[in-house]
Amino acid sequence: MDWDLVLESIGPIALGGLTATIPLTLITFALGLVLAIGLALMRISGVRVLSGIARVYISLIRGTPLLVQLFLVFYGLPSVGIVIDAWPSAIIALSLNVGGYAAEVVRAAILSIARGQWEAASMLGMSRGQALWRIILPQASRVAVPPLSNTFISLVKDTSLASVITVTELFRTAQQIAAPSGEFLVIYGVAAVVYWVLCTILAFGQDLLERRLDRHAV
Repeated sequence: MDWDLVLESIGPIALGGLTATIPLTLITFALGLVLAIGLALMRISGVRVLSGIARVYISLIRGTPLLVQLFLVFYGLPSVGIVIDAWPSAIIALSLNVGGYAAEVVRAAILSIARGQWEAASMLGMSRGQALWRIILPQASRVAVPPLSNTFISLVKDTSLASVITVTELFRTAQQIAAPSGEFLVIYGVAAVVYWVLCTILAFGQDLLERRLDRHAV
């Protein structure tokens, strides 16, 4: 193994993770979570049209590969006159994907809250919307943290697919280093280690967050 090449590649690959992969993950997760909450509320609204739209959307996202979704946004939309640069395309596709998967997590968390909480809020004079935002969602967030944290960690790895639409994140940086050197096994191995380190740190943070929430659980 060429240890000099390994040492030379660690910095640029890690930098690609810090300056591209992590920001891309944070942005898309935040947007996807907002979308997921909206979809979850549509699913439990009781309005058939809204529930049906949310159900179809979630089914489409879950039933198609993320790679295809990226290609549809970046390569497909230009055929109908909509041209979007690589970074915005990655953000759009990844956010839509996260929203579809996280929506069911949020919905299940909301439904896990006892019906009595809604009734108690109603007795206090709260509207359904007030009860949702002040009583139900804060409690549901505690339930949703573990699966949403897993979604976030998976998203870190899924951002590697953005390399196929020319987004220069961690994996594409590794590709750019590996191509001229021909040391694909070594460079991709370094990239794998960097991904592992990032995900291990995030998993440790997830564990700390869950413990803190457990201590504050009623």
